[in-house]
Amino acid sequence: MNFRQLQYFLAIVEHGGFSRAAAALYVSQPSLSQAIQGLERDLGGSLFHRIGRRAVLTEAGTALIGPAREALRGLELARASVGAVRELRGGRLDIAAMPSPAIEPLSTMVQSFTTRYPDVSVNLRVAPTRVDVVDTVRTGGCELGLLTTTSPIRSQGIIAHPLGDQRLVLVTSADGPFPAGRAVRREQLEGHRLIVGQRGTGIRAYVEDLRARGIDVRIAVESEHRMAFLPLVLRGVGLAVVTESWAELSRRAGALVLELEPRSVQHDVLVSRKAELTPAARAFLDSAIPRDT
Repeated sequence: MNFRQLQYFLAIVEHGGFSRAAAALYVSQPSLSQAIQGLERDLGGSLFHRIGRRAVLTEAGTALIGPAREALRGLELARASVGAVRELRGGRLDIAAMPSPAIEPLSTMVQSFTTRYPDVSVNLRVAPTRVDVVDTVRTGGCELGLLTTTSPIRSQGIIAHPLGDQRLVLVTSADGPFPAGRAVRREQLEGHRLIVGQRGTGIRAYVEDLRARGIDVRIAVESEHRMAFLPLVLRGVGLAVVTESWAELSRRAGALVLELEPRSVQHDVLVSRKAELTPAARAFLDSAIPRDT
């Protein structure tokens, strides 16, 4: 078993097949297949079911994902520690983020980090829910994750770093049902059509809480694609309850942004693994969360 075999294995998992993985790695498919066959011989079992052009993980393959990520992360840590402990002259930092905090505060944090460490490449991965963020970080898919939540983060192997709060706001079209400059009481949402995210998001939880209180709101659209919210609002499909990170973008697009009463907030949290971090991840944490002097 070697680094190249594990890298090829994870590429097939991430890209869903041998041909796509070979294209992403810029290697020939026969070379990729031979490397995986060698890995399977070393481990004494098949890692994939070959179904046409698809590669479906076997039970053994599923069990290998976590250890493979750990091994590659460990090698990356060793290389980075030896070559760029202080200077951070290169390398890559993987961050998983929910869509709303990916707008803000993540953009500000990335700007600060890349200004200081321009040679480090930052790779942002979308994780729709807080569970997705935590699982991605916990299993080694990314070293850091950014999420919004209304409840404490409890997961083994994860450290939570609170960043601050964001209030929820209501976004409507310019000719929407509510006047500009006035806060909207939650009871006033009765009977209105809302554009919502999938279950597991704080925005969806707010809408479910309205229903639990007997406020009859209707779901016009449910979407994992948060960037679809604003175009749908502007076309009059429905209203959207979003975090205030969307406020500036919404106003620039011509939408109306209104406060909600009573005030409702969500907490931005940066999560990291308890395991030792690469220098890039540690530097990002230090930049995002200044230590007390």
